[in-house]
Amino acid sequence: MNITYLLDPLCGWCYGASPLLQQLGQLPGMQLELAPTGLFAGAGARTLDAEFAQYAWANDMRIQKLTGQRFSEKYRSELLGKLGSRFDSTATTLALTAVLRNAPQRELEALKVLQEARYVHALDTGDMAVVAQLLREMQLDAAADLLLADDAQLLAANAARLVKAQGLKQAFGAQGVPALIVKGSRLLRGDALYGSFDSLLAEIAAA
Repeated sequence: MNITYLLDPLCGWCYGASPLLQQLGQLPGMQLELAPTGLFAGAGARTLDAEFAQYAWANDMRIQKLTGQRFSEKYRSELLGKLGSRFDSTATTLALTAVLRNAPQRELEALKVLQEARYVHALDTGDMAVVAQLLREMQLDAAADLLLADDAQLLAANAARLVKAQGLKQAFGAQGVPALIVKGSRLLRGDALYGSFDSLLAEIAAA
């Protein structure tokens, strides 16, 4: 079974989908491909202002209520409260590509660690050095070194990956992330990732 997961590591709804995605990735015979779209990277990044911070927290509380995923008060005060900072997923997106190139079997795990670092532990995952340290703590030193080296091959591979994911998003009419493309032929919207795991499997099987 091949499934492509459209995401952005800075997307709160993608964090909400994490428990079911982690279960899905552990199924025997499952080939789960992560496809970061660059939604909040590069041109999609923005400066955090009070209005956006308030909107983000209200959205986060909806996600927490729906999925049980935790958004800490420390995250609210130290990250959303840091007005003028950059809301940018470039570092985390590059980190996922670095892990894919060095330890592909651990990419989904790395995504989970990066998401929890932000939303639970209030670490600034927009900072390359912070993200590299998180990779080192996972014993993914080669990926961390690649990330900090500003490696041309990594940047090119990451850019190509974003273009591919954006093409899939457009081709399947995905309105946003998260979303799943099942067997390269059917789109499952993010709604499928917020119910029970059995319901998700039933939707996948029907694809």
